[in-house]
Amino acid sequence: MKEFLSQKGIPFTERDVSQDEEALRELEKLGMMTTPVTLIDDEMVVGFDPRKLEQLLGSEGEA
Repeated sequence: MKEFLSQKGIPFTERDVSQDEEALRELEKLGMMTTPVTLIDDEMVVGFDPRKLEQLLGSEGEA
């Protein structure tokens, strides 16, 4: 995920739920117990889904 976003020049904030209790609580509030979870505006992408990410980022076909 980090490599994908970095290659596209997309800024992101990495949060490690194994080290950050607040991040873990926020993940639980979303009803998720798996990673990665990527939030783009109000959309949630669970797992690594390049097509969905590109669609939400408006970069489809630029890869």
